[in-house]
Amino acid sequence: MASQNDVAVPIPENKSVDEVIDYTQRGQWLRAAVLGANDGLVSVASLMMGVGAVKHGVKAMILTGFAGLVAGACSMAIGEYVSVSSQVDVEVSQMKRNGASNIESQNDQLPNPFQAAAASAVAFTIGAMVPLVAATFIVNHEVRLAVVVAAVTVALIVFGWIGAFLGRAPVVKSCFRVLVGGWMAMAVTFGLTKLIGTSGLSV
Repeated sequence: MASQNDVAVPIPENKSVDEVIDYTQRGQWLRAAVLGANDGLVSVASLMMGVGAVKHGVKAMILTGFAGLVAGACSMAIGEYVSVSSQVDVEVSQMKRNGASNIESQNDQLPNPFQAAAASAVAFTIGAMVPLVAATFIVNHEVRLAVVVAAVTVALIVFGWIGAFLGRAPVVKSCFRVLVGGWMAMAVTFGLTKLIGTSGLSV
């Protein structure tokens, strides 16, 4: 799938598509989408695991996860919009300093802040829905935690593979890095919350 930032170039007969396309120009949408999905998945799953460490009711986990989804999606969208807008301002200023005569044409190649913000928010929501859906209909506390971890594990591998495939990066390395990072986030959140909850603090 090509974005507006992919460079359209003729492909010589003796070269493949991968040898011609510059995959570093995949555009702002790819970076925002991949980061947003992973952030949504890991952050909401970690929140739910943290609450699950001290609360056995499914309602507490779902409400916490939903609040994390809404807050995270808004935060990602705003942060991405501000970041990309600042990047665009810098690039436009640089073009003006260089005396570019076709600024309007070059502006079409700049990243779109609204597109990046929307991609971030939607991707975050998609990632966050995985642990929420996995936990919703399971009454048993231990089984619920195990199902959340299993669902998140599968999703982490899938997101890692998608990011590696679209960017033509090493698949195994990408999946392993994403998977270990997600496991660590859930384990640390669960462990620290469990420690605080069992150390005399009223929760």
